[in-house]
Amino acid sequence: MPQVPQTFDALAVRTWCGLALRALGRAREEIDAINVYPVADGDTGTNLYLTVESAAAAVEALFAGYEAVAVPAAGADGSGTAGESPTAGGAGVPLADAIRAMAHGALIGARGNSGTILAQLLRGMAQVLAAEGETAHTDGRGLCLALRNAADSARGAVAHPVEGTVLTVASAAADAALGVEGDCGTVALAAYAGAGAALTATTGQLDVLERAGVVDAGGRGLVAVLGALAETFTGETPRAPGPGEETAPGASGARGTTDSATPSGAAGSDGTPGAPRTGARGSGTEHGRRTAGPVGPDGPHGRGADTGTACGDGSAESGHPAFEVIYLLEAEDTAVDRLRGRLDALGDSLVVVGGDGLWNVHVHVDDAGAAVEAGVEAGRPYRIRITHFGLGDAHTGSGAGRPPRERAQRAVVAVVPGEGLAGLYSEAGATTVLARPDEPPASGELVEAVRRAHAREVVLLPNDADLRHTAAAAAEQARAEGVRVALIPTRSAVQGIAALAVHEPGRRFDEDVVAMTSAAGATRYAEVAVAERQSWTMAGICQAGDVLGLIDGDVAVIGTDVTATAEAVLDRMLAAGGEMVTLVLGDEAPESITAHLEARVREAYLAVDTVVYRGGRQGALLLIGVE
Repeated sequence: MPQVPQTFDALAVRTWCGLALRALGRAREEIDAINVYPVADGDTGTNLYLTVESAAAAVEALFAGYEAVAVPAAGADGSGTAGESPTAGGAGVPLADAIRAMAHGALIGARGNSGTILAQLLRGMAQVLAAEGETAHTDGRGLCLALRNAADSARGAVAHPVEGTVLTVASAAADAALGVEGDCGTVALAAYAGAGAALTATTGQLDVLERAGVVDAGGRGLVAVLGALAETFTGETPRAPGPGEETAPGASGARGTTDSATPSGAAGSDGTPGAPRTGARGSGTEHGRRTAGPVGPDGPHGRGADTGTACGDGSAESGHPAFEVIYLLEAEDTAVDRLRGRLDALGDSLVVVGGDGLWNVHVHVDDAGAAVEAGVEAGRPYRIRITHFGLGDAHTGSGAGRPPRERAQRAVVAVVPGEGLAGLYSEAGATTVLARPDEPPASGELVEAVRRAHAREVVLLPNDADLRHTAAAAAEQARAEGVRVALIPTRSAVQGIAALAVHEPGRRFDEDVVAMTSAAGATRYAEVAVAERQSWTMAGICQAGDVLGLIDGDVAVIGTDVTATAEAVLDRMLAAGGEMVTLVLGDEAPESITAHLEARVREAYLAVDTVVYRGGRQGALLLIGVE
């Protein structure tokens, strides 16, 4: 039998992430496929999967950091990955760091209403498990308190809660956990059983679910996550409670692998032994007393953002806002309180989660600009995603009588490091995925972008050497969905700009890919950044605060002045020749650097043109391309 954690420690967090990701991966299509509440929008399961994938990636990054500076425990290779159940490698990683990383990863990667609410559930658990004090909350009692705080935090983050949703399932899990005494395994099993019973009951709590004979999809996803939590502490996949089985507080749940019967109209098993077989493609959103949420946008499979607005009586009305607006927000608590009121007046499906200066905002509105402006007034919004709900039911494709939009023949999907470059790429017709500093996108985000591009053929530009494996995995997934994908291994955004400049959708796909690959390969790339710590480099030892000039990924210049270092880098690159210099300025680059470098090129290098773009918060002070 595999080793399992006996208390809630960092290893348990890592294991839970992997098992939850696996469970949602198996249940994703089931949850996506049967959504009836409030409209059929088709990606509740996908949004939950992407949220947990981001959480798991954050935990793995934390472990990798600890393993890089410490000798791994005997027998541990430190190579645990999301989707596996690591049995070693947790020594030395504090629980507080691990659970906070999980919650933070979920927050910055949350997708749709269901993912946003799941992120707040994890944050609520982290607030208890990572709390400092004389008594550690790592035993069964601590897990009970964490589940209670999670349910209360999630309910508080939703503007207009409605019963029969994931909030109901979370509360039932917390109630069941508080009704038992024992270790973490006993508590987790009780929470799982209570959640399963509550999930089955959601069918009768909302008219739209009862008419379809299904359960709430967000709740279905939460049950899968809680099942993974139970498996983390028991080493066994828990058995799904059957209809009428006692799961009230005091019932600890049985350990086994026998599937139970399913409610009428529910989907089949997600493939995990013992996983609840009830599944609804309903919303993960819990809002009431407003109009129904929007229909899914025009992805290749008609998938849009999972919505969750419902009328107070559980019915879905035909009218709904035109846009889904999502962004991360850096703001103070008082400003967020005002923001909630303003956004609630603008639309519905409002969920604001987070804290400590970082928030994830989700709302459905008719005036997307006003929703973003409200965020600007409150603080600094970024990773802004606006989706227009222009299509109808994903099952019928009717969209109030409108046929689904025809796929484009070809599209470009690119990862970009800053808002400025995102705008530049978008103007050139590319679908963009924003990569913030130290927050690389997961493969699921790239697949989602390919779906948004809604094309038969897609050219994928990762624009980062570290994303080659992630991009390759996304390309394989997209090909499995019937999209022809070509991955061009661009290592920098300036190489992507060069590739995009020669992109011609009208020519044959292979010819277009060859031309774009050739243009990217002919572009040497560099960046100027500030060293965060002392380190050995190809150019010698650098100290924290030194200015580094990297050419083709290696440190070539170490200096103290940004402009002087950039000039030295540019001279080295142009010594080998060049016809065009591309400069992409970050927000923290000196204002005078552009004029200085342009003058240097004019004076020292005849017939070389210079073009300048502003990249926004892109991590590096300056990106340089020479082609």
